Amino acid sequence: MYLDITHKGPDFIKAHFPNIYARCLEFGIDMTKQPIPVVPAAHYTCGGVVTDLAGRSGVEGLYALGEVASTGLHGANRLASNSLLECLVFSESAAKDILARGKSKIRGFPSGTRARVTNADEEVVISHNWDELRRTMWNYVGIVRTTKRLERAAHRIQLLQDEIHEFYASFRVSNDLIELRNLVLTAELIVRSALARRESRGLHYSIDYPDMLPEARDTVLTP
Repeated sequence: MYLDITHKGPDFIKAHFPNIYARCLEFGIDMTKQPIPVVPAAHYTCGGVVTDLAGRSGVEGLYALGEVASTGLHGANRLASNSLLECLVFSESAAKDILARGKSKIRGFPSGTRARVTNADEEVVISHNWDELRRTMWNYVGIVRTTKRLERAAHRIQLLQDEIHEFYASFRVSNDLIELRNLVLTAELIVRSALARRESRGLHYSIDYPDMLPEARDTVLTP
């Protein structure tokens, strides 16, 4: 299959798709004059949080929708932008399900917690840790991985978890702190799963284990 946009003219293509144009030239393809070969990709088969049609996950009280969710609605190969429509549909179904179940009991802060916390400059540290986690995952836990890089990432994630535990005990609990905690926990699960997978399959490629195992293991994590 080929993608042909030559009818739009060179000026239009270079103005609207400069990066794609430059990238194609690196492969000897001038998209202002030639069609672009199209091949299958695995971008939309990378899974997500498994949910039912109400957006409920396997964890009580946890709902997921959109890009993060694996609803099965579109089969294995979810098409681009369909997740936006899923957000509209599943946000409504999830909201209805939450209302139907009634208000859940929300666990409050331990007695005296609010009086103990301070409003120091911990927000700067939280922002720094957020950025550190992002860079760690980008640099060490990309599509192409090595065991050594994954182990480095695991070490840094453990240090971040220790700091976050200290924040919870000593500082003001904020939305950013809660989200950072959740991000670090998710990062830990990704790294641990990657270290346990000693093969290359789908979107997971390990330089240390370039071949596939004879039999595929289940990749769905259950609570």
